[in-house]
Amino acid sequence: MYVPNHFKEKDTEQLQQYIRDYGFGLLIVADGEGIEANHVPFHLVSGDDGSLGYLQCHLARSNPVWKRLQEGARVLVVFQGPDAYVSPAWYPTKAETGRVVPTWNYLAIHAEGNAQLVQDPAWLKQHLRQLTDQHESEREDPWSVDDAPSEFTDRLVQAIVGIEIKIEALTGKLKASQNQPEQNRVGVRAGLENDAKGACQAMAKLIR
Repeated sequence: MYVPNHFKEKDTEQLQQYIRDYGFGLLIVADGEGIEANHVPFHLVSGDDGSLGYLQCHLARSNPVWKRLQEGARVLVVFQGPDAYVSPAWYPTKAETGRVVPTWNYLAIHAEGNAQLVQDPAWLKQHLRQLTDQHESEREDPWSVDDAPSEFTDRLVQAIVGIEIKIEALTGKLKASQNQPEQNRVGVRAGLENDAKGACQAMAKLIR
């Protein structure tokens, strides 16, 4: 991913938080068999060993791509945050010089590492609990994996394969009008705030 310095997010803790906030990622495998991408939810486990952390997910056993990971293949995981079109009409400098063009603001995080398969039922059950709890935690009456009959979830566990990726490289790009003068950033933020789209509202909060 091309990342100019003014769009580079260097704060590891912030990048990890973005992954938690936008955890539905794109798992990309590229090898001699070709390139394949799968859209799956991820759970991030912080590394107590000072590492960048571990990404955990699962695939349906019927999805043949997991067999390409048996030897610990290197993979890329892409997380996409909010994105929004930026109109030149929002730039106050448009009236001064006219030298403005449309652009697109967005947040993207790339994580690279070697994938390890996990087929231990206890690990898989705990993974499903953590992934579910992560998304149910703010609900008034959160649902738990343990709310379902154990024989039912045990059968489901047999139908999936776990994947754990130790993050070895983490790259973040936040394109939020940082290359614009303050008056233009204020204009873009106001323009996005006035747009009804949820992604625009979220993008506005990222402009500082």
